[in-house]
Amino acid sequence: MTADPKYGRRDFLKDSVVSVAKAAREFSLHKDAPREKPVAPVRTDWLRPPGSVDETTFLERCTRCSDCIEACPPGAIVSDGTNGTPVIFADQVACELCEDFPCIAACATEALLPVTDSFEVRMGLAAVSHRSCTAGQGCNACVSKCPVEALSMDFHELRLIVERERCVGCGMCEQVCKTVNDRIAVKVTPARNLSAGRISC
Repeated sequence: MTADPKYGRRDFLKDSVVSVAKAAREFSLHKDAPREKPVAPVRTDWLRPPGSVDETTFLERCTRCSDCIEACPPGAIVSDGTNGTPVIFADQVACELCEDFPCIAACATEALLPVTDSFEVRMGLAAVSHRSCTAGQGCNACVSKCPVEALSMDFHELRLIVERERCVGCGMCEQVCKTVNDRIAVKVTPARNLSAGRISC
């Protein structure tokens, strides 16, 4: 390709200056533009507080008053960012199954109903991913922290066992597992998903 004999050094410098000026102008237009924040995925693994009625009835009765949230001593109950209803994220702060259940006492609309004791609570069901669980390597932190003694160690198989009849789904095992391990091996399937036949592990 033959260079244009009329296009000299002066023309080249002129074009370069124009190009730089255009780039600077584009930069100035976009540098102050609001940057889009990455959208965090919406979590669906939340639990309802103890004493919760079935999900459909709960949504009808709950007024989003936050009384149960304020009454929760450990701060386990928080407001769901999507609709303002009370939820618990077990891997963050689990339900401690308080003896007098102040969250239930604070609910005036019967979205949370009184329970006789901790064993009557049905928030969900714990499931173990044995591929991630380190119980076979000597970890039994979740077993010692389970408030209803629903977890035990099968020393013959060197694996963790969940007694379904005793598990109330408080999430303490999930919170403890996250604290002591790199991967969460014990997760609670929310009660609303159990009724639909979906158990995560």
